Amino acid sequence: MTMTRRTFGALALAGGATIGTPAIVRGQEPGSKLVMGSPMPSSHSASTFIAAAVDEIRIETRGAVDILFLADSQLGSEADMQRQLRSGGIPFLVASCSSLQSLANVAGMPGVAYAFKDYGQLWAALDGDLGALIRAALLKLGMTAFKCLDNGFRNVTTSSRAISGVGDLQGLKIRVPPSPLLTSLFQLLGAAPVTISIAELYTALQAKVADGMENSLVQFEALKIFEVQQYCALTRHSWDGLWVMGNSRVWEAMAPQHREIITRHFDAAVQKQHEDFARRDVALKASLEDKNLRFNDVDRSQFVQALRKAGYYDEWKAKFGPEAWAVLEKYTGSLGG
Repeated sequence: MTMTRRTFGALALAGGATIGTPAIVRGQEPGSKLVMGSPMPSSHSASTFIAAAVDEIRIETRGAVDILFLADSQLGSEADMQRQLRSGGIPFLVASCSSLQSLANVAGMPGVAYAFKDYGQLWAALDGDLGALIRAALLKLGMTAFKCLDNGFRNVTTSSRAISGVGDLQGLKIRVPPSPLLTSLFQLLGAAPVTISIAELYTALQAKVADGMENSLVQFEALKIFEVQQYCALTRHSWDGLWVMGNSRVWEAMAPQHREIITRHFDAAVQKQHEDFARRDVALKASLEDKNLRFNDVDRSQFVQALRKAGYYDEWKAKFGPEAWAVLEKYTGSLGG
């Protein structure tokens, strides 16, 4: 496990709660804590609904399952936390689809550029064969995935100029998460993507390490991006979500009745978060405009055409493989490639 000052402080707060697998099995006893990490801000709905769920789990199990939820990257970067999850150092984790692609390539498939036209297509895929494909790949790595929280369709913000078309992206230093799909997307559109962790993002934008970023409106609000960015192009170029996950060895060692309670509360939290996220996403544009973030719509078809011409869909069909690509297109229709 990578030990940083932030990680050490979180472990101290947990009272030594990041314990190895044998101790976690004994941790079914009342009063012991299990740790759940997340890279998301504590104000994001992905955090607030999971925090409420772990409280409900603690109450229903009468303290036999006591999960300490630590948001705001308190246990390190996403890569750090994923390593800790796989080793059993963290029993539970919230992890983004985009970051998980570095471990299991198919985990990134929901983020293929302009693949999903709406949430109807997306949730059908993740509740169906595409979700099953991703869960199976993660399980081989010792990670048991529950359901996927929503982090929204992503848009581009900048500090220097508005983005109206593909040409405006040329040479733009844009922050992306550690996602091969998003890095490829912006490179092929002529931008200069820079990978920066979410915990360091605000400071990096303030210091002009990057001139722009891309994410959902909800994340812009949670991270207060409007304080360091001026423009937002509604590109809706990709979707990203967050899998609720557990270490598979820890999960299988838990009592069946506890697994049922945990699954039920996590699944209910995800559903509530989906509904809340959809409501907030509609209302946030006006709220962010009041905070002086200037919005503009774009012709998304020109971005799709530019990506097809640059070979983006051919490249990713080859990387994911024709069988996995066929699973994706079962829900999206033909994407090219």
